[in-house]
Amino acid sequence: MAITIMADSFTGLSFEVLFNAMSEAMLLVNDTGHVVLANPVAQNLLGYAESELINMTVEQLMPIRYREHHLNYRQTYLNDPRQRAMGKGRNLVLLNRAGQELAVDISLSPIKINHQLYVLATLNSTNQLHQVEDALEASEERLQLAKQAANLGIFDFDFEHNTIHWDNRMQQIWENSDSSDGTITYEKFTHAIHPKDLAIYQTTFDKATDPSGDGEFHTEFRVIHPDGTICWVAMAGQVHFEEGHPSRLLGMARDITPRKTLEEELKIQRAETETLFKQQVAIHTASAIAHELNQPLTAISAYSEVALHVVENDQINNPEIKRALKGCVEQAQRAGQSLHELVDFLQKGEISTEKINLNKIVMDALRIARSDGYSEFHVQVHLEPHLPTVLANRLHIQKSLVNLLRNAVEAMRTANIAPSAITITVKTLQEKNMAMVTVQDNGPGVEQAIIQQIFEPFFTTKPTGIGMGLSISRTLIEANGGQLWLDPDTKEGAKFHFTLPFAS
Repeated sequence: MAITIMADSFTGLSFEVLFNAMSEAMLLVNDTGHVVLANPVAQNLLGYAESELINMTVEQLMPIRYREHHLNYRQTYLNDPRQRAMGKGRNLVLLNRAGQELAVDISLSPIKINHQLYVLATLNSTNQLHQVEDALEASEERLQLAKQAANLGIFDFDFEHNTIHWDNRMQQIWENSDSSDGTITYEKFTHAIHPKDLAIYQTTFDKATDPSGDGEFHTEFRVIHPDGTICWVAMAGQVHFEEGHPSRLLGMARDITPRKTLEEELKIQRAETETLFKQQVAIHTASAIAHELNQPLTAISAYSEVALHVVENDQINNPEIKRALKGCVEQAQRAGQSLHELVDFLQKGEISTEKINLNKIVMDALRIARSDGYSEFHVQVHLEPHLPTVLANRLHIQKSLVNLLRNAVEAMRTANIAPSAITITVKTLQEKNMAMVTVQDNGPGVEQAIIQQIFEPFFTTKPTGIGMGLSISRTLIEANGGQLWLDPDTKEGAKFHFTLPFAS
């Protein structure tokens, strides 16, 4: 039986389709008290098939002791049809198909279909309500556990009263113990925000409370605790509007100080390694220039000395020639000495070494490489537990590892290797009293023809490379008492090894 509702708001829609889609148990009853429609939820609640419920009177669904009373109630309701609950909040009883009594709450709504009056009865099983309440309680417990696990604080900003309701975790993040009732004024709340972050916070807040926007609120800022310590906070929320004005901001906050501390450490480490790299580029460049110029300068000096000797021995009395040849000798020797002094200056200072945890250096290098934009690879790390400390300069080893990781990523990126992977292995070489680190990728590898040149300064296969990375890395490793080499027999990708001596 398909009935189409004539109300303007549902014109063209099948009432039966909407009725059957409802999540609550519903019966549609005509003015004679007969069931016209029963949705699947009602059928399941009462245990009847739809064909069995159709044309039953509602009194047949009630215990005999209630039927006469309900006949009178139905007539009274039809004389004054309006939306209301039966029994004024008291639980009522229906019978299921097995004759068992079900405690239910029933609400009635009059509805006209094709100009005929019907009553829409919504049934809520008290048992089901208890189940829903239990489920809600369990859900709240899970939410509370999730909050605790994520260390989240919850807040609710009431714009009308200019107060913030917050939970214990929010008070802990702010280190505020003055709001025993769980509320704080908005002014006191924002007073704790770091002065340098207030502008950022206010800009985000103004955007979120603009009725023309989506009301989303996301920001990060610093909070100053009463003892002067700084706490970084990430905050997210949603603004709700009423009549075009913000009314509430519901959100959560999390202490992200450890993350910010790590970011700052990575920034410092990155700056240190980049400074080291620039210094090493300068040293290698000056050394290469000195090496290239030293031979011709030596030759100029030698030829000038020979010419000067000939002039003097042949007693050629030409002061200008003698002075010029002496100048050649002096200036050539001076240029050579200047180059040596420049290299010595760049290389001055002893290497500062310390006992370092090589496993930790590997993980630090991975974090630096990923934070520098070299993150599109799967990594397998095989660290050796209880590895003795090595004696080396932390920055030197870290920079060498970052260089090897970057080279591997760039090689795989250029060759469009997917999925790209890097394996890092740390192990002990007992016979040499050294630790060995291996970095292997699954890229295109290194051609045999260029293996002998790969560590030479200014040699590169990259269109934009300067050819200093591997040369510097080898120099740094060797300066720390180790060796760096490329495994020429690798079947897949490129495999680099380097060693470092143990501290004891």
